[in-house]
Parts: sequence; structure tokens; C-alpha cells
Amino acid sequence: MMSKSVKSATKPIGQRVAARWRPLALAASTAVLSLAGWTHAQAESLVDLYQAAKGYDAAYLSAKAQADSVQYQVEQAYALLRPSLGLKASVTRSHFDGSTDLPPALAAAYGGNTSTNSNTTSKTGGLAAKMPLLNRADAAKVDQAEQSLEAAKADLTIAENDLAARLTQAYFDVLAAQDVLTTTQANKKALAEQLASAKRNFEVGNATITDTREAQARFDLSSAQEIAATNDLQVKRIALDQLVGRKDVTPSPLLTPANLDALAPGQMDDWVAQTSSSPVVRKAEVGLKVAKLEIDKAKAGNWPTLDAVANLSRSKIDSSSVQATTTSGTTASVGVELNMPLYAGGAIQNRVKEVLALSDKAERDVDNAKRSVSLATRQAFSGVQSGLAQVKAYEAAEASAKLALEATQLGYRVGVRINKDVLDAQTAVSSTQKDLYKARYDVIVGSIKLKQAAGTLKPDDLVELNKLVAK
Repeated sequence: MMSKSVKSATKPIGQRVAARWRPLALAASTAVLSLAGWTHAQAESLVDLYQAAKGYDAAYLSAKAQADSVQYQVEQAYALLRPSLGLKASVTRSHFDGSTDLPPALAAAYGGNTSTNSNTTSKTGGLAAKMPLLNRADAAKVDQAEQSLEAAKADLTIAENDLAARLTQAYFDVLAAQDVLTTTQANKKALAEQLASAKRNFEVGNATITDTREAQARFDLSSAQEIAATNDLQVKRIALDQLVGRKDVTPSPLLTPANLDALAPGQMDDWVAQTSSSPVVRKAEVGLKVAKLEIDKAKAGNWPTLDAVANLSRSKIDSSSVQATTTSGTTASVGVELNMPLYAGGAIQNRVKEVLALSDKAERDVDNAKRSVSLATRQAFSGVQSGLAQVKAYEAAEASAKLALEATQLGYRVGVRINKDVLDAQTAVSSTQKDLYKARYDVIVGSIKLKQAAGTLKPDDLVELNKLVAK
């Protein structure tokens, strides 16, 4: 049995440690109370927050505005094939001052050479119309504009999928951080009880000072972990608030027990087969079509253009020389205008060679897009499958860890296990639970990212995912 002097010498240590942690514990308690206040707020579902994010997220709204602008580019291209009508007008003022050399006989009769002065004002106004009949370059531009609209739709789909994935990540990051904090607080409470037990046993001489110090060290560590978990939850909440444009967003918690369904389809090759409709692949294929149309447009430089033209103009000419005169009239013309390029310094031929090389590049881009999407899909599929297996393993490990803790606590009470064994068992339960929560949320988020990688993610998938959280 230890002497009273030894026991009294150890008390200031515990008091100093407690004093050291008291400010931090107070801060943690304040944060926990504020978080508890948040939990009483109206919880919001994943679908509701997705709609809010679509009206606030700058990246998505930028992509949407870009997609909206492309339809007007298409109309501009169609205008090249439509008739055009223009108004033209001109006013010209000219002055002529000259002299006329007369033959000697006439010069003698008229008293020398004669001078001529005249002022003329011409006014013209009219309409000019033009209707393209044959222009292969403009026809290729229209086809390219239509393909650019398809590319814009693919970009918008990519932006929607990215927003859904980012929101899902932020949503379940908050839930995961909340679970970690709850687990940390439960672990701290259990360690506090074990610390109190160690101190009582030490007071009556049934335990050594080592047990008390070990329990104090574990308790202090749990206090630090609680502070870190509280801060992490606050950071995750800020990120979610920023994404949806609201304050103090409270996501609905995960249903317990959480039942995670197996992937459907369940084979990797089936998921890879769906990647042909991925917006990333579609955009690359559109780029190839645009490149081939660019070849047609470049070759059209050697082709003639044919336009129907019509002009209607009214002219008035006022002239003053020896005698003032006014002449006016109307001119109307209708015809066909042909333009045939003969030589452009080799520009057309070199342009064709350039776009042929760019077409080869576009083909390689399609291959790269297909391979990248396939690789990302395979990796995401493997990650989800592995995560599902880890969830089952961690669930079994959690049950075993709890049983081990109960057995260790019983052994400690009857004197066959020591205090450190209880501390280790309690820490094992807390650690296993944190790993379980992380694996579970990783599977949920991974399933969305798998569909994003394969290009099959739809808003309905969030509706299905929303069934995992409480109403």
C-alpha cells in the first residue's frame, strides 16, 4: 500500500492537468452546445439542397449561361443561308474647273481659250437584296453550329453532375463529422468514468499511480480529439453553407440502421459498357464531327459561290455649268452573281492540310476520352465494392469490439484485467466506430461518383439516395 505522502504528492499533477485543459474544454462545450442548437433546426433533405445549389453555385450557373448562349450562335449561323436586305444612300458633291484649247481660228474668234466651270451634286438611295444559292462554306458553318449546341448540352450535363457530386460530398461530410463528434464525446465520457474509477482505486490503495496517469492521458487525448472534431464539423458546415448559399444548413441524418444496397449492375464490364453515353465522350465525339466539318469548309474555298441579287435605286443629279440642269431616275436590276476563286496564294491548300491534321487530333481526343472515362469508372467501381466489403467487416469489428469491452470491464471489476486493458478496449471501440462511419459515407458518396464517372448520373439518383436519410 502506498503512503499518504505519495498519494498527496500526485494530486497537484492531476489538478494542474485539469486546469490546463479547462479553457479548451469550456470552448469545446460551448461549441457542442451551439451544435446541439443546430440539430434542433429544420433538417433539409439532399434533394432540397440540390435545388438550392442549382440556383446559387457560380460554377454551375456559369456553365448554364454558356449553354444558353450557344443557341443564339446557331441562329447566327442559320442567318448565313437566309436572304439579306440593306439600305444604301450616298451624296456626292463635285466641282470641275478647266479650260479648253481651241484651234487658232476659233481662238481668234472667241478671244482666246475658253474656261469651263461646273458643280455637280449626286444623290442616290436604294435597296440591295441578296439570297445565297450555293455556298458550301456557309453550309458547313451551320452544321458546325448545330454540333456546338450538342457540345454545350454535354458541358451542361457535366456541370450538373459535378454539382450533384460536390453537394453529395459536402452533405455527407457534415453527417460524417457529426458522427465522429458524437463518438468522440461518448468515448470521452467513458474515459472520464474510467479516470474517476482509477482515482478511487488509487485513493483506497487498490491501484497504482500509473493507472491514474494512463487514464488521465487518455482522457486528455479524448478532450483534444473532441476539440478537433468540433472544429472539423464547423468547417464542413461552412463548406455546405457556401455551396447552397444558406446559413446553418442542417442535413437530415442517416437512417439507422443504414442499409447500403449492392451495386446494380453488379459487374464492372456492365458499368464500362454504359460509358459510351458519357457526356465527356459525347463532347469529344462532337469535337471530331466539328473537325471533319472544318475540312469541308476548308475545301469549299475552291468552290464557287452563287447568289441571287436585286437592286433598286433612285438617283438625282444637279449640275450647274453654262446652264443649270437636273437629272433624276430610278434603276432596278435583278440577277445572279457568280464568284469563282482561281488562285489564293496556296492558302486554301495549306488550310486543308492543317484541318486534316486537326481531325487526326480530334480522333485521338475521342480515344483518350473513352479510355479515361473507362478507367475512372473501373476505379470508382472497385472503390465502391471494396467499401461495401469494408462496411460489413467494420460492422462485425464494432460488434466484437463492444463485446471485448464488456468482457474487459467485467474482468477489471473482478480483478483479472488491469486499467490499461479497459482503456485500450474503449479506444478500440471508438476507433472502430469512426472507421465504420467513414467507410459507410465513402460508399454512399462513391456510388454517386461512380455514376458520374460512367456518365449515367441523373437527378433521380439523388432522390433514391435521399431515401437513406431521415425525413
